[in-house]
Amino acid sequence: MSIGLNFDFRQIATSSMILFAVIDIVGSIPIIIGLRNKVGHIQSEKASIVAAIMMVAFLFVGEEILNLIGIDVNSFAVAGAFIIFFLAIEMILGIQLYKDDAPETASIVPLAFPMIAGAGTMTSLLSLRAEYHVENIIVAIVVNIIFVYLVLKSSSRIEKVLGASGIGIIRKVFGVILLAIAVKLFATNINQLF
Repeated sequence: MSIGLNFDFRQIATSSMILFAVIDIVGSIPIIIGLRNKVGHIQSEKASIVAAIMMVAFLFVGEEILNLIGIDVNSFAVAGAFIIFFLAIEMILGIQLYKDDAPETASIVPLAFPMIAGAGTMTSLLSLRAEYHVENIIVAIVVNIIFVYLVLKSSSRIEKVLGASGIGIIRKVFGVILLAIAVKLFATNINQLF
């Protein structure tokens, strides 16, 4: 039995961009630096591996969990579009709509979850699954986890290079990209519901 792999560079690139914008690891650099100062050391490898495992697992069993509670992928994708929309608004306007508790330990909570593999990321994965081939999304996850790992490893250097204004500009640019993605996701999936 042969398994047909449908690798598509456009799907990989789009999935990577969506995950990059949703994970927003560059925008999280100030939070990462704050955590590092608070807890001393962040285990970059551990945080990256745990986040990757969570994302791939959710990509495969997320749909089954939804079916179990009677929700189809299109409905979840529309709900995901709303979450991505609000994340984008946060990034563009520089406001915080979602508040998290302060952490005691940093590598798994809140780094791997919910900062890297949070609700927005999980929703995006299922939304992407409604449109793209799984293997392309897995490649996008791997690309993003490698980037996340590199950012975690060199967060203090990146902060020195970019400065607060540089990080702010990057957040706003990705916010606009994310907003456009949310609109497209909503438009694509809303038709399937009626």
